[in-house]
Amino acid sequence: MVHGELWTIKEFFVYPNEYIYWSIQIVMYPFMTGLVAGAFVLSSLYHVFGFKQLKEIARFSLVFSFALLPCAPMPLLLHLQQPLRNHYVLMTPHFSSAIAAFGIVFMTYGVIVASELWFVYRRHFVETALGLRDRPRSLTETLRYGMARMLTLGAWDVSEPALEKDEKAVKVLAATGIPVACFLHGYAGFIFGSVKANALWMTPLMPVIFICSAVVSGIALCILTFIVISQGRIMINTWKLKHDIGTPSPEELKSAELTIVTQTSRYLLIFLVLAITLELLDLIFRGYTAVKSWDILRSVIYEKDFVNIFILQYGLGNVVPFLLLLLPGLTIRRAVAGTLLVLLGVFMMRWNVVIGGQAFSASFAGFMEYRMPILPTSMETLKEGVFGALLVIFTPFVLFFLLTRMMPVFDTKDSH
Repeated sequence: MVHGELWTIKEFFVYPNEYIYWSIQIVMYPFMTGLVAGAFVLSSLYHVFGFKQLKEIARFSLVFSFALLPCAPMPLLLHLQQPLRNHYVLMTPHFSSAIAAFGIVFMTYGVIVASELWFVYRRHFVETALGLRDRPRSLTETLRYGMARMLTLGAWDVSEPALEKDEKAVKVLAATGIPVACFLHGYAGFIFGSVKANALWMTPLMPVIFICSAVVSGIALCILTFIVISQGRIMINTWKLKHDIGTPSPEELKSAELTIVTQTSRYLLIFLVLAITLELLDLIFRGYTAVKSWDILRSVIYEKDFVNIFILQYGLGNVVPFLLLLLPGLTIRRAVAGTLLVLLGVFMMRWNVVIGGQAFSASFAGFMEYRMPILPTSMETLKEGVFGALLVIFTPFVLFFLLTRMMPVFDTKDSH
């Protein structure tokens, strides 16, 4: 059976060899790389540009970006018919194609983020190792001590001059990482924008649109995850307070949480306006130029995918969250609703680009519809269906939980 035949429905005149080859995993691929880049940019807004309002969420977003990083190529591995060949991209990177360049960009970005995390948490590693070194330890504490000692990399100096050098290194790495993070996601837009055979993808604005929406999605996911974890901390501290265990009051945590969310949402709004403007500019430009393929594009945009584009992407994904976050007196519930809708809008943008770009036939006289597999009937539908997409979505949160065991994102003394 041809790859794509299981989930492709054809209408009118479609060539026999045409199918929806790029499925949900190729939608998830630019979506996940966008989250990586957006989370890192949010962290860098504090480390590089000195936005003090983002100090509390900067460390959080940096660790989250590192947790998202290994999951960026996961959709490609699930989509490939020969996934065991994936290491060729990383082991033999070159710039002969955008996909091949991914090896260089991915490894460079990974080194930058890992190095920045080490400088941010070096003091914490040293203090943890010293605190556990000279006292009896349980098995768990022995493992923590061994891990912390290994992560110090032999750099035990935590004097003020040494910490100042760490802070300078963090700023340099963050500044270097911003263009690398943008290129990491921008090249995904470059891949689509450089396909001359596809009228919907062929636009020089595609990489820029991808980068702006990536920052929007990364910031939104960091805010949403920050709220969920903060609410968990509030519940735990409420229980501790009832049992007379010394802890900050839930009221203090709620006030700090709302302040951080409100201030971060302002930057989300700025990037959201920029992303909406670029997407609408591209749409207006296509209609104004009205090239030869505009007739089939108009049928896809204004008829076949009208609900996906104008209702889900622009309406629920852009306009509604913009109003929710812009209105004064932002609350946690409104922030949760707004960030969820922002993520929906960015996801639908990726969906409309990847799936919508394959919806019309090369004959310009037929259409194809994608039906995502829900219940797996084979290994292919397992990887390319709902289960595969959920696996990609939830894996970063598991990695983030494991990373926070050694790199706490709240109440650390070694923040920069």
